[in-house]
Amino acid sequence: MATKNIMIVGVGGQGSLLASKLLGRLLVDEGYDVKVSEVHGMSQRGGSVVTYVKFGDRVYSPVIEKGEADFIVSFEKIEAARYIGNLRSGGTVIVNTQQIDPMPVIIGAETYPEAVLDEMKEKGADVDAIDALSLASEAGSAKACNIVLMGRLAKYFDIPYEKWEAAIEKCVKPNFVEINKKAFSLGYKA
Repeated sequence: MATKNIMIVGVGGQGSLLASKLLGRLLVDEGYDVKVSEVHGMSQRGGSVVTYVKFGDRVYSPVIEKGEADFIVSFEKIEAARYIGNLRSGGTVIVNTQQIDPMPVIIGAETYPEAVLDEMKEKGADVDAIDALSLASEAGSAKACNIVLMGRLAKYFDIPYEKWEAAIEKCVKPNFVEINKKAFSLGYKA
């Protein structure tokens, strides 16, 4: 199998590291060679966080270069736009429609770009936008946006639903498993 490349991008504190752990666990359990690499910006201060997940028969490096990502899973719209250059031609961006204002917007130096999703589509990206925050809240915790987005990503893979749930059980603390399973289900069905 050819190597597949997934970037998970977001803002510190949104759970991108748990999402990459879940995805990595699932793919290892499916028998793939998997490499995961985390790049932290000012993650503890709400800065950009990027995780690379590569899998296939044999993977030599976790780094995803410009134009190589098959999928970008973005927890926020501007983060999707920031990394759109990494998407390969014909790749898919799964993006949470939530808006988190970066510091330049908060202090009034810039305005939040309103047409960011349309601009990505104009660049040729297949944009799959989902209101993950509302679905996570419906599941019982606004913090479950990451798992809602993993549910949405699962639609693009030929891996049985039950195996995704098993990975959730392995990666999530026991007292949060049911909320996360519900969040995953809502993302999957959205």
